[in-house]
This record gives sequence, structure tokens and C-alpha cells, in this order.
Amino acid sequence: MDFAFDARTEELRAKLLAFMDEYVHPAEPVAEEQRAQLASPWDTPAVVEELKAEARRQGLWNLFLPDAEYGAGLTNLQYAPLAEITGRSPHLAPTATNCAAPDTGNMEVLAQFGNEQQRKQWLEPLLAGEIRSAFAMTEPEVASSDATNITTHIERDGDDYVITGRKWYISGAMNPDCKIFIVMGKTDPDGADIRRQQSMILVPRDTPGVTVKRAMQVFGYEDHSHGGHAEVVFDQARVPVANLIGEEGGGFAIAQARLGPGRIHHCMRLIGMAERAIELMCRRAVGRTAFGKALAQQGVVQNWIADARVTVEQLRLLVLKTAWLMDTVGNKGAHAEIQAIKIATPRAVVGILDRAIQLHGAGGVSQDFPLAELYASARTLMLADGPDEVHQRSLARRELKKYL
Repeated sequence: MDFAFDARTEELRAKLLAFMDEYVHPAEPVAEEQRAQLASPWDTPAVVEELKAEARRQGLWNLFLPDAEYGAGLTNLQYAPLAEITGRSPHLAPTATNCAAPDTGNMEVLAQFGNEQQRKQWLEPLLAGEIRSAFAMTEPEVASSDATNITTHIERDGDDYVITGRKWYISGAMNPDCKIFIVMGKTDPDGADIRRQQSMILVPRDTPGVTVKRAMQVFGYEDHSHGGHAEVVFDQARVPVANLIGEEGGGFAIAQARLGPGRIHHCMRLIGMAERAIELMCRRAVGRTAFGKALAQQGVVQNWIADARVTVEQLRLLVLKTAWLMDTVGNKGAHAEIQAIKIATPRAVVGILDRAIQLHGAGGVSQDFPLAELYASARTLMLADGPDEVHQRSLARRELKKYL
């Protein structure tokens, strides 16, 4: 295993770091100021569009997509340090570079499983950053940690499919630029194979019967920068048969293919969030005095900072190993490592952010620092893309199998 950055990665890292310093970080307060002046908080601030134009001009665009025909053609190992950099400003940088979830996963699905018409109609404008999208799987009435539980119906009616169901925490759906949903539902609810009951289908937002009902909060945040997390109702929404992605019964397999890269992308960005937390901790520690000496001289603070650095270095190596395995033996071959990073990274980064908040006192839970919002994002990722306990269960079974 060789995790040294190659020449192309080094070049992109240098450009991306400069882009972050020169454009993204200065734009953070500007975006908040502009959002307060918008007619709707879900509209996109002008500075975000400016960032997107600059990122595209610099070639810092669609870095996540390994398919060279549509994206940058980077391997997971090449993309990992770049995603980490964007994680330092997770509410601006991924969007600015067109590498934000859930669009990334949806573009991967369309590139891998979509037909020519679907790619032309939806993938191309997503790649161009002209529209946004959402992935509708989670439901409020069932334990969605088990995807076979979903109850949304996708029923064939002549040349159409009719979709009926209720979804929630559908990321990005509040954004008016979100024009398309990829919806997971059951086309064969009574099928013998519970992993062949589900299908995925494209449902345009303006389809009659589709209602974006409300924004769901996350620890009190509505997450305007990511387009929110909505409750969406599909009440006999009718779309053409041609909107089916792949084949009937292929939805579960597509979901697994989608979630593997999504999980590692989240972990890459989480490391960037942790790095920003460490930076903020250090700046606070050297700039504040308590009980006669700088916080940086307090033993407990030094322990927090040292432990955070050790944790980040461990996490980074595990993520890089996982990326390398995905590149060399495929997502299936890296399954155990993907589960390991999904368990370890959010949990550890939440701990680092918690210490950073503690070090900042009242400021840590305020809007004057990014820590509270970063904490909310990181804590959510202990649930998103499968809760920790599901991954622990699967990983333990894999480990125990060696001894049975």
C-alpha cells in the first residue's frame, strides 16, 4: 500500500487549498449575510454561484466522479485528500466544486445505471451544476436502517408507473433548484427475494402528486446551505415507464452501489471537519487566558489537542487504505473497511468537535463559530447511510464467521 500523493493529486491539492483560502473561507460570512436578504432561505446566495463559476474555471469541478467521460477521472485514493480539504467548509466547498451529496451519489447512479435518455435529461444538467437532485429512500413509518422495510409502492399501470408513499429527511429537496428525485420503492412487495422487491425510479419534482411538505430540522438547524432535509409525499404520482432506472427489482443492488462511495466521501470530509476543529482549538487555546495562564498551557487542553491529532492521523490512514482497496479490489473487496470507517470516523470526529466546543465555552454553541453546525452535521452521519449499529452488526458477523 502506497498512499503517497501522485503528481496530479499534488497539483489539485495545491489549487484546491488556494481556492479555499482565497475564495471559500472569505465567502462563508458573505453567504450568511446574503441568505438573510433572500426572499426564501432556500434560495441560493449569489456568492455560491460565483464560487461555482470560479471552481469550474480552475478545473476544480466534478472531482468525485471516477468516470473520466463525465467527471475528473480520479481514483478514490486521489480524491480522498481533496474531499478532506472541502470538508473544512462542508456547507460551501462541496457545493462550489459540484461535489455535494446527494447529487454526487445520484450522478454516480445515473452514470452507472441510467440509460442514454436519462443521462441526457438529468445527468448532464447535474454535471453542469445547473440543477440539484434528491434521493428519496428513508421513510418515517418504518425502521429505514433496514432498506427492505420501505413501504412506498411503485405500481405499473400501462405505460406508466404510479408512486405512492411518504419519505422524510430527503436531503436537498427544499432547494428550488432540486428538479429530480431518485425514489426507491417496491415494485414487487410480495416477491420471495426481499432484496429483489425494490426498484428505483426518476420522479421530476413538478410531477402532479409530488408534495414537498416541510423542512425537517437537524438539532434545530434547517441546513439551508445543503437545501434542507424535507418530508416528501408521493400521492399517486405518475411517471413514464422509461423513468425506471435499470430493471425492476434492481433497486436494492443500485442502492448498495450508491452508498459505498457515499460512505467514504462522508468520511473523507469528516476528517477535514476534524482538522478545522483542531485549528480552531489551537487558535483559541493560544489566545485565551484562564486562571493566570494561557489555555494552551493547561494540561487538559494539551491532552485534548494531542488526542485529536492522533485520532485524525489514525482515521486518515484507515480511510486511505479503504480508498486504495476500493480502487484495487472493488467496493465488495473493501466492504469490511468501508464499514469500519463508517463506524469509526463520525464517532471520533463528534468527540473532537465536542472538545472544541468545550474549549470555546459559550462561543462554541453559538453562531459566531462553525463548531455547533459542524457537530450537528457530524452527529447526523452516525445515522446517515446506515446507522453505526447496522455496520457493527455486519462487521461482527464477518469477523465471527472466521471462527464458526
